[in-house]
This record gives sequence, C-alpha cells and structure tokens, in this order.
Amino acid sequence: MTVLRPTLAKVPWMLAALVLVAGLALDLFAPQPYTGLPLLAAAPLIAGATLPFRSALAVVCVTCVVSVSVDIERGRPATPLIVDLAVVSVIGVLALAVNQLIVRQGRDLALTRDVAERVQRAVLPEPPRNVGPLAVAAGYTAAQAEARIGGDFFAVQETPFGVRMIIGDVRGKGVAAVAVVSIAIGAFRQEAEYSPSLVTLGQRIDEAVTREAARSDPLSSTEGFVTAVLAEVSTDGEALSLVNRGHPPPYLMHDGRLARLDPAVPQLPLGLGLGDLTPAGSVPADVVRLPPGASLLLVTDGVTEARDKRGTFYDPLASERMHRRFSDPDAVVDALTEDVGHWTEGKRDDDMAILVVTRRHRPPHVA
Repeated sequence: MTVLRPTLAKVPWMLAALVLVAGLALDLFAPQPYTGLPLLAAAPLIAGATLPFRSALAVVCVTCVVSVSVDIERGRPATPLIVDLAVVSVIGVLALAVNQLIVRQGRDLALTRDVAERVQRAVLPEPPRNVGPLAVAAGYTAAQAEARIGGDFFAVQETPFGVRMIIGDVRGKGVAAVAVVSIAIGAFRQEAEYSPSLVTLGQRIDEAVTREAARSDPLSSTEGFVTAVLAEVSTDGEALSLVNRGHPPPYLMHDGRLARLDPAVPQLPLGLGLGDLTPAGSVPADVVRLPPGASLLLVTDGVTEARDKRGTFYDPLASERMHRRFSDPDAVVDALTEDVGHWTEGKRDDDMAILVVTRRHRPPHVA
C-alpha cells in the first residue's frame, strides 16, 4: 500500500491555506461579534516568511478578497469592512517586505559561504589522489554546517626524499586560525622540498609559525600554537617516518588490524617559540615499516575528542568498524566519518580532519 505524504515544499502552502480557511470558517460560522480576522491576517505572514515572492503576493491578494467578501456576506457596515481590509493589506505589505528581506539575507549568506569555501579551498586544496607509491584520500567536517573555515589542515607533497605529508590543528578559530594555517602549509610546501629530514622540516615550520605569531601579536605569540604530525614515506614505499609535535598519534591499518603509532619521545607543538629546547637532531623521527596494502590514518582531535552522550571519548581502537579490511583510502575516510557521527549522534564541538594514505600493492602504470 502506498502512503502519500506531503513534500516539504508543499508544507508552507498547506499551512497558509489551512490558516486562511480557518479564518474564513470563523468569520462565517462563529457567533458575533467574533471574527476570524487574526487568522486571516496570519496567512500572509506565513506566506511571506516561507513562500516565493509571487506565491506570497497571490496569498495576500486572495486574503484581501476573502476579507472583503466575508464582510459583505455578513452584512457588516462600510467602516468595519474598510478597517478589516486595511489591516489585512498592511500586514500583507509587511509580509512581502519580510519576504524580500529573507531573500536578500539568503543571497548574502550564500555569497558569504561561497567566499568562505573558496578561501578554504585556496588555503587547503584537495590533496592529489595518487602520489608516488601511495593512494590518498582526505575528509574535512566542520563542527557547524554553516562554518566552512577552521583551524584543521593537511597537505601531501612528493619530494626528492619521498612523499611527505602533514596534518595539524591550530589553537583557536576563525580568520586568525586560517591565517596560521596558511603560514604552516606555506612553510611545509616550501621546506618539504629542501629539508633533509622530517625533524628539520618540523623546525623550519616551527620557526615560520613563531615568526608570524610574533609579528602579528608579540604579547600573545604563544597562543596560536599548532599541533601537527609530519610523515614521510620513502620513495620505494617501504619505510614510514613520523615526527609528532604534540598532536593525536596516527594509526597504522593493515589486514584488518589497527595500531596506534605513539611517539617514542613526546615533543612540543609548533609555534611556541621554544625551538632552542629541542636542537636539531636531538629527537629523531620514529620509523616503522609500511607493508603493501597498509594505510596510514592521520586525524585531528575532532576525532579523538568526540564524545558520546555519556561524555566518553571516541577511540578508533575500540571501534569494530575500524578493524575491517578496506579496499581503498576513501573507504577508510567514509567509515571513520560515519562512525564518529554515530558515536556523537551527529553533535560535534570541533572540526574534524582525516587524512589517509595507502601503499599500493603495485606501482602506478606509466605509459
């Protein structure tokens, strides 16, 4: 049996018509001196707030005609008739003005969101789908659907030393966080080509973020620090090197198993201006093997600090969904995003960035 349900687009029409009919019924059948004028006047307001301009104008005109017709039918004097018509007309004009204001605000909001999205794409472009021996996928979910710009970022780049990548999270929100993101990604893009090691690369990014913070606000130069994980996959895909600067650790996924790659020596975030405390080479990168078909999963704290209704943090290691064999990195991103959404019941307090790289079993074919 097919059940017919009104579509969402028809609901405003139905509501305005229902209110109009209710006002008409009260005017015709309610005892005197009661009239249905308040309900008649509500119909244009509903139409103005929910329908397109032409449709709202049609409702206003119909309401005016109904108001006059009912007054004539009930034999009301000319003065009440004119007053009722004036009330409905004034409210109708106000409803149409509200309609245009809503349309204008909608256009402004759409333009703002479009600009924000273009800025986000300029600062945080999509990584390449394939680079070196790796297949790549990434996902970004804002804490609020209206927000398109945040402090989470990632980048992947092929260099003479192998494929290098970064995922990070800037302390703070809004435009200030995006400014730090642009500095961090710019420094990564530049220095990844020349820094002989991940440790040196981390220090160069640290210096760039620290300099910019000191220039923009010397009194709070330690407030815009960046947590990050730097990773490098060797040109043959065998070796995976990691430098963790105060960021949630990444995960190694292989044959349905998930392992967290905690740093051997915890390090400070970037941008604190304390680079002299960790001189070059004092803390070497952690190196693990990356088997064919294995994936490196990098996340921001929007994943690891996601809470359920009891306040329990999400843990990928405890999730059955994440202990599966995945065919490609996109499947990992989709599964993790869905799993976190299920854990939090769709409520998030922080942006969430996910970067997954998978070592292909065979190198890409070159014609």
